[in-house]
Amino acid sequence: MMLKTIVWIPFVLFTVCSPGQSAKELRPDLEKLVVGKKLEVFNRNITPLRDSKNRNGLYMDARDNHGVAWLPGYELVKGVLEFDVKGRDVLQQSFVGIAFHGLNDSTMEAIYFRPFNFRATDKGRRSHSVQYISLPDKDWEKLRTEHPNQYEQSLKRPPSPNDWFHVRVVIDHSEVSVFVNEHPEPDLVVTRLGNRSNGRIGFWTGHRSDGAFANLKMIIK
Repeated sequence: MMLKTIVWIPFVLFTVCSPGQSAKELRPDLEKLVVGKKLEVFNRNITPLRDSKNRNGLYMDARDNHGVAWLPGYELVKGVLEFDVKGRDVLQQSFVGIAFHGLNDSTMEAIYFRPFNFRATDKGRRSHSVQYISLPDKDWEKLRTEHPNQYEQSLKRPPSPNDWFHVRVVIDHSEVSVFVNEHPEPDLVVTRLGNRSNGRIGFWTGHRSDGAFANLKMIIK
Protein backbone atom coordinates (compact mmCIF):
# COMPACT_ATOMS: atom_id res chain seq x y z
CA MET A 1 0.00 0.00 0.00
CA MET A 2 1.23 3.51 -0.80
CA LEU A 3 0.82 6.21 1.80
CA LYS A 4 0.88 9.97 1.43
CA THR A 5 0.63 11.75 4.77
CA ILE A 6 -0.18 15.41 5.38
CA VAL A 7 1.31 16.60 8.65
CA TRP A 8 -1.93 17.88 10.19
CA ILE A 9 -3.81 14.59 9.85
CA PRO A 10 -4.56 13.12 13.30
CA PHE A 11 -3.71 9.43 13.44
CA VAL A 12 -2.17 6.77 15.60
CA LEU A 13 0.68 4.74 14.08
CA PHE A 14 1.75 1.27 15.13
CA THR A 15 4.35 -1.08 13.68
CA VAL A 16 3.42 -4.74 13.61
CA CYS A 17 6.24 -7.18 12.92
CA SER A 18 6.00 -10.73 11.66
CA PRO A 19 8.59 -13.11 10.23
CA GLY A 20 9.95 -11.77 6.96
CA GLN A 21 8.00 -8.53 6.90
CA SER A 22 6.86 -5.49 8.79
CA ALA A 23 3.51 -3.77 8.52
CA LYS A 24 2.35 -0.30 9.44
CA GLU A 25 -1.01 0.09 11.11
CA LEU A 26 -2.75 3.47 10.87
CA ARG A 27 -5.80 4.51 12.88
CA PRO A 28 -7.02 7.94 11.76
CA ASP A 29 -8.89 9.93 14.42
CA LEU A 30 -12.17 10.24 12.54
CA GLU A 31 -13.81 12.48 15.12
CA LYS A 32 -10.97 15.02 14.89
CA LEU A 33 -10.95 14.87 11.11
CA VAL A 34 -14.65 15.76 11.05
CA VAL A 35 -14.34 18.54 13.63
CA GLY A 36 -11.32 19.96 11.80
CA LYS A 37 -13.15 19.77 8.45
CA LYS A 38 -10.32 17.77 6.94
CA LEU A 39 -12.45 15.23 5.07
CA GLU A 40 -13.47 15.92 1.48
CA VAL A 41 -17.18 15.18 1.42
CA PHE A 42 -19.28 14.57 -1.68
CA ASN A 43 -23.11 14.78 -1.56
CA ARG A 44 -23.46 14.33 2.21
CA ASN A 45 -23.28 16.24 5.48
CA ILE A 46 -21.12 14.62 8.14
CA THR A 47 -21.01 15.01 11.91
CA PRO A 48 -18.62 13.57 14.52
CA LEU A 49 -19.69 10.44 16.36
CA ARG A 50 -18.73 9.40 19.88
CA ASP A 51 -21.15 6.90 21.44
CA SER A 52 -21.47 5.17 24.82
CA LYS A 53 -18.98 2.50 23.72
CA ASN A 54 -16.37 5.14 22.89
CA ARG A 55 -16.45 4.52 19.16
CA ASN A 56 -14.42 7.13 17.29
CA GLY A 57 -16.24 7.90 14.11
CA LEU A 58 -18.57 9.91 11.94
CA TYR A 59 -22.16 9.98 10.74
CA MET A 60 -23.20 10.61 7.12
CA ASP A 61 -26.73 11.85 6.45
CA ALA A 62 -29.08 10.52 3.75
CA ARG A 63 -29.53 12.13 0.33
CA ASP A 64 -30.39 11.09 -3.20
CA ASN A 65 -27.58 9.27 -5.03
CA HIS A 66 -24.38 8.02 -3.46
CA GLY A 67 -22.11 10.00 -1.17
CA VAL A 68 -18.46 9.68 -0.13
CA ALA A 69 -16.37 11.06 2.74
CA TRP A 70 -12.80 10.92 1.39
CA LEU A 71 -9.91 10.60 3.82
CA PRO A 72 -7.21 13.23 3.26
CA GLY A 73 -3.66 12.27 2.43
CA TYR A 74 -4.02 8.52 1.93
CA GLU A 75 -3.75 6.45 -1.25
CA LEU A 76 -4.20 2.69 -1.35
CA VAL A 77 -2.48 0.17 -3.61
CA LYS A 78 -3.15 -2.98 -1.59
CA GLY A 79 -3.69 -3.74 2.08
CA VAL A 80 -6.39 -4.15 4.70
CA LEU A 81 -9.19 -1.78 5.69
CA GLU A 82 -11.05 -2.50 8.94
CA PHE A 83 -13.90 -0.50 10.41
CA ASP A 84 -17.16 -0.66 12.34
CA VAL A 85 -20.34 0.34 10.51
CA LYS A 86 -24.03 0.71 11.29
CA GLY A 87 -26.90 0.89 8.84
CA ARG A 88 -30.66 0.41 9.28
CA ASP A 89 -33.33 -2.20 8.67
CA VAL A 90 -35.20 -0.05 6.16
CA LEU A 91 -35.88 -1.63 2.78
CA GLN A 92 -33.90 -0.01 -0.05
CA GLN A 93 -32.69 2.82 2.19
CA SER A 94 -29.51 1.48 3.80
CA PHE A 95 -26.35 1.00 1.74
CA VAL A 96 -23.16 1.42 3.76
CA GLY A 97 -19.54 0.62 2.96
CA ILE A 98 -16.11 1.82 1.93
CA ALA A 99 -14.65 3.10 -1.35
CA PHE A 100 -11.06 2.55 -2.47
CA HIS A 101 -8.88 3.15 -5.53
CA GLY A 102 -10.89 6.34 -5.95
CA LEU A 103 -10.03 8.85 -8.66
CA ASN A 104 -12.93 11.25 -8.09
CA ASP A 105 -16.53 11.25 -6.85
CA SER A 106 -17.73 9.03 -9.72
CA THR A 107 -14.74 6.72 -10.33
CA MET A 108 -13.89 4.19 -7.60
CA GLU A 109 -14.25 0.64 -6.39
CA ALA A 110 -16.36 -0.06 -3.33
CA ILE A 111 -17.59 -2.75 -0.98
CA TYR A 112 -20.94 -2.05 0.62
CA PHE A 113 -23.67 -3.76 2.62
CA ARG A 114 -27.47 -3.85 2.52
CA PRO A 115 -28.40 -4.43 6.19
CA PHE A 116 -32.12 -4.72 5.38
CA ASN A 117 -31.30 -7.98 3.56
CA PHE A 118 -29.13 -9.56 6.27
CA ARG A 119 -31.87 -11.65 7.88
CA ALA A 120 -34.62 -11.44 5.28
CA THR A 121 -36.88 -14.48 5.04
CA ASP A 122 -36.45 -14.49 1.26
CA LYS A 123 -33.26 -16.29 0.20
CA GLY A 124 -32.86 -14.10 -2.86
CA ARG A 125 -32.76 -10.96 -0.76
CA ARG A 126 -30.26 -12.49 1.66
CA SER A 127 -27.95 -13.23 -1.27
CA HIS A 128 -27.78 -9.46 -1.87
CA SER A 129 -26.29 -8.61 1.53
CA VAL A 130 -22.73 -7.62 0.55
CA GLN A 131 -21.78 -6.11 -2.80
CA TYR A 132 -18.68 -5.19 -4.82
CA ILE A 133 -18.91 -2.47 -7.47
CA SER A 134 -16.47 -0.70 -9.79
CA LEU A 135 -17.77 2.71 -10.84
CA PRO A 136 -18.63 4.27 -13.16
CA ASP A 137 -19.38 1.41 -15.56
CA LYS A 138 -19.84 -1.65 -13.33
CA ASP A 139 -22.54 -0.76 -10.83
CA TRP A 140 -24.64 -3.34 -8.96
CA GLU A 141 -27.39 -3.63 -11.59
CA LYS A 142 -25.03 -4.43 -14.46
CA LEU A 143 -23.09 -6.93 -12.34
CA ARG A 144 -26.25 -8.63 -11.07
CA THR A 145 -27.58 -9.00 -14.62
CA GLU A 146 -24.36 -10.15 -16.28
CA HIS A 147 -22.75 -12.03 -13.36
CA PRO A 148 -25.50 -13.20 -10.97
CA ASN A 149 -24.32 -14.21 -7.48
CA GLN A 150 -20.70 -13.44 -8.34
CA TYR A 151 -20.21 -9.91 -7.01
CA GLU A 152 -22.78 -10.07 -4.19
CA GLN A 153 -23.48 -12.70 -1.56
CA SER A 154 -25.25 -13.47 1.71
CA LEU A 155 -23.42 -13.34 5.03
CA LYS A 156 -22.42 -16.52 6.83
CA ARG A 157 -23.40 -15.13 10.23
CA PRO A 158 -25.60 -12.12 9.53
CA PRO A 159 -25.70 -9.53 12.33
CA SER A 160 -28.83 -7.71 13.38
CA PRO A 161 -29.52 -5.15 10.64
CA ASN A 162 -29.84 -2.31 13.16
CA ASP A 163 -26.63 -3.10 15.07
CA TRP A 164 -23.01 -2.14 14.60
CA PHE A 165 -20.89 -4.77 12.85
CA HIS A 166 -17.17 -5.08 12.09
CA VAL A 167 -15.79 -5.32 8.56
CA ARG A 168 -12.37 -6.32 7.25
CA VAL A 169 -11.65 -5.76 3.56
CA VAL A 170 -8.48 -7.34 2.17
CA ILE A 171 -7.41 -5.73 -1.11
CA ASP A 172 -4.79 -7.34 -3.33
CA HIS A 173 -3.65 -6.48 -6.84
CA SER A 174 -6.32 -8.69 -8.42
CA GLU A 175 -8.70 -9.76 -5.65
CA VAL A 176 -10.87 -8.38 -2.84
CA SER A 177 -12.00 -10.45 0.17
CA VAL A 178 -14.57 -9.32 2.74
CA PHE A 179 -14.89 -10.63 6.31
CA VAL A 180 -17.66 -9.71 8.77
CA ASN A 181 -17.49 -9.81 12.57
CA GLU A 182 -14.17 -11.68 12.75
CA HIS A 183 -15.53 -14.75 10.93
CA PRO A 184 -12.52 -16.79 9.73
CA GLU A 185 -14.00 -17.40 6.28
CA PRO A 186 -14.69 -14.55 3.85
CA ASP A 187 -18.28 -13.66 3.05
CA LEU A 188 -17.31 -12.39 -0.39
CA VAL A 189 -14.29 -12.97 -2.63
CA VAL A 190 -14.19 -11.27 -6.03
CA THR A 191 -11.79 -10.57 -8.84
CA ARG A 192 -11.27 -6.83 -9.09
CA LEU A 193 -12.84 -5.12 -12.09
CA GLY A 194 -11.26 -1.70 -11.74
CA ASN A 195 -8.36 -0.74 -14.00
CA ARG A 196 -6.70 1.53 -11.43
CA SER A 197 -3.85 0.22 -9.31
CA ASN A 198 -4.14 2.85 -6.60
CA GLY A 199 -6.37 5.64 -5.38
CA ARG A 200 -8.22 7.34 -2.57
CA ILE A 201 -10.08 5.81 0.39
CA GLY A 202 -13.43 6.98 1.71
CA PHE A 203 -16.58 5.96 3.54
CA TRP A 204 -19.47 5.36 1.12
CA THR A 205 -23.27 5.44 1.39
CA GLY A 206 -25.78 4.72 -1.35
CA HIS A 207 -28.97 6.32 -2.64
CA ARG A 208 -31.10 7.80 0.17
CA SER A 209 -28.92 6.09 2.76
CA ASP A 210 -27.32 7.43 5.89
CA GLY A 211 -24.67 5.54 7.84
CA ALA A 212 -22.37 5.58 10.85
CA PHE A 213 -18.70 4.58 10.67
CA ALA A 214 -16.08 4.17 13.39
CA ASN A 215 -12.73 2.72 14.46
CA LEU A 216 -11.03 2.73 11.08
CA LYS A 217 -7.79 0.76 10.90
CA MET A 218 -5.60 0.61 7.80
CA ILE A 219 -2.81 -1.95 7.57
CA ILE A 220 0.05 -1.25 5.18
CA LYS A 221 2.10 -4.28 4.22
